[in-house]
Amino acid sequence: MNPLADALAAPLEHRDDAILILPDGREVTGRALHDLSGQMANALVRAGVVPGDRVAMQTEKSPDALALYLACLRAGALFLPLNTAYTPAELDYFLGDAEPRVAVVDPKAHGALAPIADDKGTHLLTLDAQGAGSLANAAAKEPTEFKTAPRDADDVSVILYTSGTTGRAKGAMLTHGNLLSNAEALAECWRFTSDDTLLHALPIFHAHGLFVAANIMLRVGGRMVFLPRFDQEQVIAALRNVTTMMGVPTFYTRLLGDERLTRDLVGHIRLFVSGSAPLLAETHREFETRTGHRILERYGMTETSMNTSNPYDGERRAGSVGFPLPGVTARVADADTGVALPDGETGILEIKGPNVFKGYWRMPEKTAEEFRDDGFFITGDMARRDADGYISIVGRAKDLVISGGYNVYPKEVETEIDEMPGVLESAVIGVPHPDFGEAVLAVVVSEPGASISAGDVAAALAGRLAKFKQPKLVEFLSELPRNTMGKVQKNVLRDQFKGTFSG
Repeated sequence: MNPLADALAAPLEHRDDAILILPDGREVTGRALHDLSGQMANALVRAGVVPGDRVAMQTEKSPDALALYLACLRAGALFLPLNTAYTPAELDYFLGDAEPRVAVVDPKAHGALAPIADDKGTHLLTLDAQGAGSLANAAAKEPTEFKTAPRDADDVSVILYTSGTTGRAKGAMLTHGNLLSNAEALAECWRFTSDDTLLHALPIFHAHGLFVAANIMLRVGGRMVFLPRFDQEQVIAALRNVTTMMGVPTFYTRLLGDERLTRDLVGHIRLFVSGSAPLLAETHREFETRTGHRILERYGMTETSMNTSNPYDGERRAGSVGFPLPGVTARVADADTGVALPDGETGILEIKGPNVFKGYWRMPEKTAEEFRDDGFFITGDMARRDADGYISIVGRAKDLVISGGYNVYPKEVETEIDEMPGVLESAVIGVPHPDFGEAVLAVVVSEPGASISAGDVAAALAGRLAKFKQPKLVEFLSELPRNTMGKVQKNVLRDQFKGTFSG
């Protein structure tokens, strides 16, 4: 038994129809994807991978990258997808912490990452967006047949890194049972079947693109129009040939800026889903006015995959993330005691269910801190439940910024800025942005007599942090607002700069 490989990969062996439709019209059949995953699994084993080993991937989205994910499942390896925007300095930490047996990277990054991989004892292979590289060369020499390694539902299948306010990244361990139960619950709630074709323009290093979108379609036997990224022309063209689309709010705001988005274009589509960042109520209303579709918004996080969803049938309420998924229990609790609060009151959202992760990689103390004694996971998100059961996320207890669907943890950015010569201190916040949901904004206090510009800050961060973490704007103040205990009042800063991008 291997729960995810059996559910997602094994059925592909007998599919001679297309599972992936590429931008140029080429099709990848289920059988071809299955065969490639078998060859890659054999190549990983030849490289020394055994069940329980980690395999990291930082490559561009491609059918081959998806096959690598399936290969890891079949080989019993723990898959570690990494954002393609991460710098070598960031990769150094991930490779050191996860200690992957193999890391698959873009050939262009090989030179910069080879010394890091050598230092960590990681075998470095390459794979580019066209499916070329040393992994592809090794896989081409291997047979397509591969005996899938046995794994249990409680075995870890994936490690996804997420940071905390301390800035140290934590590896969330998601099991076979976590991911499979979530894919099945979502397929049920959103009525996905083998008749569906999904417009897939999301990255697959991210939970939304891989563990929601791809896992659902693999589970139900549907098809994906598999775009490398959100490209306006490709998306507009693809909308005529799909039944569903999943996206981040940015996708929808960009589509609304295109006069070709009409009821005629999308009248045949049955479902639009948005997630990874809050969808503005204005976007929700404007999309319905233009297309006749009410976007379905849902809520999840790295440690739990999806937790709640607006209903497929029934009111899809703007500003709400709906109801708990089948099998998931959600409560709004007092932050200190964990006691459930009455409807209408704001507290910490806590989750319990088969989707909740096993814990943080090699961090048992941190894992224990995030769970109540009765097994509920403390999300850190502030929420409110209405009398009719709809849950709304009203804020975050830990100043997390979600920009374009990606998590940005202020402490990590602040640490880099504070190390700059001439910087006394900094505070990083998220402010509303019409395209990205939230934009990263840095407020900097210079040392007396120092002369620092926004360009200096941008230049210092360019080689240290992924692009999505870099501030879109840097403001300078003589001092940061503080309360009587000396804590920086980020709520004051957010109020001060909340209209920065609205005009």
